[in-house]
Amino acid sequence: MGCESSSVKSAFFLLLCFLLGTASAQLSSTFYSKSCPSALSTIKSGVSSAISSEARMGASLLRLHFHDCFVNGCDASILLDDTANFTGEQNAGPNANSIRGLDVIDKIKSQVESKCPGVVSCADILAVAARDSVVALGGPSWTVLLGRRDSTTASQSAANSNIPAPTLSLSGLITAFSNKGFTAKEMVALSGSHTIGQARCTTFRTRLYNENNINATFATSLKANCPSSGGDNNLSPLDTTSPTSFDNAYFKNLQIQKGLLHSDQQLFSGGSTDAQVNTYSSNSATFMTDFANAMVKMGNLSPLTGSSGQIRKNCGKVN
Repeated sequence: MGCESSSVKSAFFLLLCFLLGTASAQLSSTFYSKSCPSALSTIKSGVSSAISSEARMGASLLRLHFHDCFVNGCDASILLDDTANFTGEQNAGPNANSIRGLDVIDKIKSQVESKCPGVVSCADILAVAARDSVVALGGPSWTVLLGRRDSTTASQSAANSNIPAPTLSLSGLITAFSNKGFTAKEMVALSGSHTIGQARCTTFRTRLYNENNINATFATSLKANCPSSGGDNNLSPLDTTSPTSFDNAYFKNLQIQKGLLHSDQQLFSGGSTDAQVNTYSSNSATFMTDFANAMVKMGNLSPLTGSSGQIRKNCGKVN
């Protein structure tokens, strides 16, 4: 049946074709249940192994998925190395000297390929690894919808313009997330991912030495490891209380002006999101639920499905 008709049936045909098109573009939690039944357990095992070696890796894998999805959708474009045809995303401002976990994803991919060659996409591996990382560190679980395919190109310029910067104001954060379809509430929930992980001195030095809405004792402790010049890559935890536990301590820290990044403290600085921070600080379960729901939504950002894109054999290069 062709998707065209000049008869009175045209409206019906158009509706049917729309529904078929919509259905083919849907992701599904059971996408690999027949084609690669061991995919999810293989990914989980790889993530668990990596995190047991280094707890920080959980935050790094979560961040990879976020930085992938915010740049032209969840298509594993962040994993592509530069080629003669395009400059990839790994050396864009938000990623240079800071994205980690590429080797973990490569290792998981090779394990999955050995069981089901050419079936499971790198984009899906990133999505599942992000969920498994959060769970491994004590956070909520969610059902990852699957069926994403991998891009055949990447864009450094899109990475530079789409990934929210740590210097953003509250209005800038709200706009950056709104551009991807998220509400301010979802933005605050997703920011709670900073309950795990580390940040480089260069990303918070200006706040440390120039801003007043920072706890004085906290600032003094940070300055020892983040001098006013030099030490750009020295690390400090985003959540000073429990940096390898996925909990709501991040929001409690914001209430006492212990947000590490400028963008963190902007969420609790007399603005429209203060109330949401208070809610998550006092109700961990609400935060966990909202975070999980927002992660499902993020994983649905513009996936390549059907015959679009490809299933890369090696996550770092196009087939």
